[in-house]
Amino acid sequence: MAGNVVETILENSCDAILISSVRVTPTSADEVRHLVLQIDEPAFRFATGQTIGVLVPGPHEFGNEYHHRRYSIANPTQLGNAQNIELELLVRRCFYLDEVSGERYPGIASNYLCNAKPGDKIKITGPYRSPFKVPADEQSNLLMIGTGTGIAPFRAFVRQIYDQHGNWKGDVRLFYGDRGGMNLLYLNEQQQDLGQYYDHQTFKAFSVLSERPLSTAEEGLQDNLATNTEECSRLMRQPDTYVYVAGQEKAAVVLDNVMAEAFGSSDAWKAQKLVLIDQGHWAELLYH
Repeated sequence: MAGNVVETILENSCDAILISSVRVTPTSADEVRHLVLQIDEPAFRFATGQTIGVLVPGPHEFGNEYHHRRYSIANPTQLGNAQNIELELLVRRCFYLDEVSGERYPGIASNYLCNAKPGDKIKITGPYRSPFKVPADEQSNLLMIGTGTGIAPFRAFVRQIYDQHGNWKGDVRLFYGDRGGMNLLYLNEQQQDLGQYYDHQTFKAFSVLSERPLSTAEEGLQDNLATNTEECSRLMRQPDTYVYVAGQEKAAVVLDNVMAEAFGSSDAWKAQKLVLIDQGHWAELLYH
């Protein structure tokens, strides 16, 4: 990052203390950790679905002093006037393969966070604006589609809907893909995840149930959507449905491909998608 950019980011940063770091996937699967950060800053406030930036101290490549990476906040807005704000993050320990040399390198921010210990100080920025908003009308249908830890905002979204809005009347549907072990992020009750909302008549989460080996989360999402095409396309056609897409950019490509087949052609799907966008019923939070 250029010097003036770093200075601007640092001016808008604050310190957080890591309260806890718990692995929520088995040792046989990708390592995903549930982190709780505490911020002793009365002016810091966030809304459901927002992101924060994590500043990893260097030096890094090209002489950069800090490495900056954004993460979705996985818990809903805190109520009350608590001085100490708590943020929850879901972080997958990432590694990247150099296509030229074939060497494997650890992701800078994810490994920094996964290696952090309770009591460590972590410098954060933000929060940053969220594209996801809960509709005012509780009769609205909410269709959430995403992959991996990229759908952490949906975890906060569902909790806000039922904890703060009571008995939501519209259909709430979550379609997500993974490649093994990720289900625990959303099905266990110990981390206050989606399993505790299954008793609400309006809520359903569709996990990947694939009979073939999966190499990517996007393959899991494709199988999931293909298996439940009728339910997904039914909601897409209803005028009171809001669609939220999160995860890697490849997830959006998978969704377009499956929906093009469901609607009969790519043009028919594009027309329906444009209607949702024009009505303000479509929002995306995608990353590379």
